[in-house]
Amino acid sequence: MTDIVIHDAEVDGVAGIDIRISGDRIGAVAPALSTVGVAEVIDAAGGAVIPGLHDHHLHLHAMAADAASVRCGPPAVRDAAELAVTLAAAPGDDHGWIRGVGYTETVAGDLDANALDRLHAQRPVRIQHRSGAMWILNGAAVTAARLADTSHPGVERDTHGSPTGRVWRADTWLRDRLPPSHPPRLRTIGTTLARYGITAVTDATPDLPPQSLAAVLAAVANRDLPQHVHLLGAPLDCRILPPSGRITIGPYKIILADSGLPNIDDLVRRIHSVHSHGRAIAVHCVTREALLMLLAALDTAGPLTGDRIEHGALIPEESIDDLHRRSLQVITQPGFLAHRGDEYLRHVDAIDQPDLYRCRSLIDAGVHVAMSSDAPYGPLDPWTVITAAMSRRAPTGDTVGITEKITAKEALTRYLTPATNPGGNPRRVRIGAPADLVVLRAPLADVLASPTADAVRLTLIGGRPIQDRW
Repeated sequence: MTDIVIHDAEVDGVAGIDIRISGDRIGAVAPALSTVGVAEVIDAAGGAVIPGLHDHHLHLHAMAADAASVRCGPPAVRDAAELAVTLAAAPGDDHGWIRGVGYTETVAGDLDANALDRLHAQRPVRIQHRSGAMWILNGAAVTAARLADTSHPGVERDTHGSPTGRVWRADTWLRDRLPPSHPPRLRTIGTTLARYGITAVTDATPDLPPQSLAAVLAAVANRDLPQHVHLLGAPLDCRILPPSGRITIGPYKIILADSGLPNIDDLVRRIHSVHSHGRAIAVHCVTREALLMLLAALDTAGPLTGDRIEHGALIPEESIDDLHRRSLQVITQPGFLAHRGDEYLRHVDAIDQPDLYRCRSLIDAGVHVAMSSDAPYGPLDPWTVITAAMSRRAPTGDTVGITEKITAKEALTRYLTPATNPGGNPRRVRIGAPADLVVLRAPLADVLASPTADAVRLTLIGGRPIQDRW
């Protein structure tokens, strides 16, 4: 007998409920279930049991690499002198390279190879901008990566045609020019996600190379990564992926880069191509211009059920009805307000600030909105994101877009919607549903009064408790 009973839980606001788990499904939900012969009884002690959370947009391998990288931005590093000391002390990888993450211009301005050489020239250094859109290489790294010998459009050049050391949105291409390495293991990432109550994720990494795709499949198969994974970067001709049921293929990721928008006719052709393969599109839009270009392209290409917007960092009020009319889903990250809200208030035009990471106006207009982290570029902790969605507070306490506040319950609901219908009907604890569950330390209303990851007592995926109770 392998059944598990969760005893004395609150379910949908009703206290004193037991939940019987049979295999990977919920077998019964009722008061006072028999525990005779079950393998384990978990006492919820009156705490709520909710479906597992789904982070609808993150980057698994970038998260693992980020965890092993040198912090090059606030709060760890705040100025050029601190950055120089940090790089000098960094151990480097097996090939002597230093990999930095989290850089922002408040530290040492607009870094390029020359500026980075003044901070550290002794070893190859590459630093990722906090946005994830750009890498900055020092002189030794520029030489080692042979940037002068390429015509790749992501390699920025000066007026003389020489590489500046800044490489835009070319992660896979750049990786191929670095010393060989294997994708980082995902075991620690899986454990961290479970501690937050996350039982499923959508990996939004575009154009997954075969090695990265194989590494994700292996991590799910051997349960280094126990979560269900929905992939946006799987190749267009990719259909079925093992292990069955735990890896699924989602819409196809398209980047509308703020550093250079494509020709609209090219975008229309690309949308046609994706739709012809039976896949919806998931389009990276962080600027007003990118959003308006996408809407115009869809007028020609036509929408497909499941088309979605990633980020929606700036959505003009006049475009909200257009999103609803086209049934576009918006996958947003209000957690950025908690981390970068002060910068938005300083650098985003006042007229655009109400358009930042909209929630309330989209929901009220009937647009399907789902919550996510964009980790490692935004805060992974979903309870931090929920708090940001309801408070809209920047680090200094100022509010960004006060009219866009939603309740904690509304924010949580948008973590409970399924991978295939983000922002749609939330999953519930019911008979026959997958046993992907979170046991909280208190009734749900108490947890949502002050959301924190400390409220997560236990996470179960496929009926299996993940680690011990924390």
